[in-house]
Amino acid sequence: MNFFEELFENKEEPLKKIEVEKDYKKNLEIIKEYIGGSKDVIFREFTIGNEKIKCGAIYTEGLANQDLVSEHILKNLMLLSRMAEIKTHTIKQKIYELLKNMTISATDISEIEDINKAIDAILSGDTVLILENHDKVLVVASKGWPMRGVGEPSTETVVRGPRDGFTETMRVNTALVRRRIRDPKFKVKQMQVGRRSKTDIAIMFIEETVNKDVLEMVKERLDKIDIDVILESGYIEQLIEDNWKSPFPQIQHTQRPDVVAAAIYEGRVAIVVDNTPFVLLAPSTAVTFLQSPEDYNERFFIGSAIRILRVISIIMALFMPGLYIAITSYHPGMLPTDLALYIAGSRMNVPFPAFIEAFIMEAALELLREAGIRLPGAIGATIGIVGGLVLGQAAVEAGIVSPLMVIIVALTAIAGYSAPNYSFAISFRLLRFMLMALAGFLGLYGIILGSIIILTHLCTLKSFGVPYLSPIVAGEMTLKDFKDVFVRAPIHMMKTRPQFLHRSDSTRLKEMRRGDRHGEK
Repeated sequence: MNFFEELFENKEEPLKKIEVEKDYKKNLEIIKEYIGGSKDVIFREFTIGNEKIKCGAIYTEGLANQDLVSEHILKNLMLLSRMAEIKTHTIKQKIYELLKNMTISATDISEIEDINKAIDAILSGDTVLILENHDKVLVVASKGWPMRGVGEPSTETVVRGPRDGFTETMRVNTALVRRRIRDPKFKVKQMQVGRRSKTDIAIMFIEETVNKDVLEMVKERLDKIDIDVILESGYIEQLIEDNWKSPFPQIQHTQRPDVVAAAIYEGRVAIVVDNTPFVLLAPSTAVTFLQSPEDYNERFFIGSAIRILRVISIIMALFMPGLYIAITSYHPGMLPTDLALYIAGSRMNVPFPAFIEAFIMEAALELLREAGIRLPGAIGATIGIVGGLVLGQAAVEAGIVSPLMVIIVALTAIAGYSAPNYSFAISFRLLRFMLMALAGFLGLYGIILGSIIILTHLCTLKSFGVPYLSPIVAGEMTLKDFKDVFVRAPIHMMKTRPQFLHRSDSTRLKEMRRGDRHGEK
């Protein structure tokens, strides 16, 4: 048994095991006692074979595929089982083999001895068959619940790149990733989390590239989760992250299969949670939150220019309001004389200090942003544009804020939208208010103090043992890792995977002759 088989081996026994008995009626009564009061759980009793063996099929209406249950299970058992010549002396030894090999035409059939597991299978969309005089039940895969089709992700749009996105069905999501990774070493391990919800979770990785320490840490933290309900991957993210007090996300979430496939190729671990289109990626660093699929789909100088612009935008979104407050309130001498006189003239009729002025506009902006998200698509966009124009113009005419303040807030909002990850952008939006408060009390010294606090926190923050600012502050930093940080090097120069993940197979691209790249011989 290798490391990966041992890691995902089920070493824990169920809390309560109910053995399947040979008494057909008793098994049926036990299952009815647990889930029989629900109208959507169907109990279908009938007989099979020439010997009229009692059989019961149990499935959940709406979760199981009705056509599959009717045509490939019930019809075959009732009609075709007579051709199998099931006789009394063969019942005890060959009944399951006959049903598997000659009667039921479903793709996946298994035997279980625990009624609790049978109930879990029923509530997951499978069909359970109970037979007379047999101490095992047959589980037939029949999942077929309604699901949303594969569409373009709404939160991570790109100009050039794939248009498919994850859905709320876990198996569809794993298939979208499997389509992009045809490596036999690519593994999908499944487990359940949640005492009542029993939510299915899939862990995806490539054995030869994954960091074993990170994989073991992910599995250990998932095993320690003891909660009744998991409704979305955000529950998992909050329960397994390193530092829950940090405003920065330590686990990346995405709706794009190409992003997940690229992360797995890099040696990271993907966590797919059923009932949500957001897949988690661990470990994650500040650099990964600034990367976009378009950085790699375009040529290297275009991708590098866009990434540099993105980094500058994030800095602007964090510091611009605080710098405005600090300079206008404490350090006007830093400005050219003409600009200082213009700002003083524009603020002559404003009754509030710069901090209150900036706080009012930033609060109004956040209110418009939140309202635009909650409203329907067309109305939300209209509210954001019209509301911003009307409120900004009205505030200036009323003398509540200065025109320059409106420009500063507008630039800050535009810069904040440049971050590819929503959670990462929200962190900077929150920290912006902290820097505004420090600038209001201490001026530029407050901004410097706030910057030191933020950088100190980022330097100590880790994601599954990996420094958050890797490879910038990683102990084993190499120049090779900087080929994909602030700029993106050409593809043919990125021959190795990031070293800070400590994987066994670090080779990404083998040596190529320049003539080979240009089609020359």
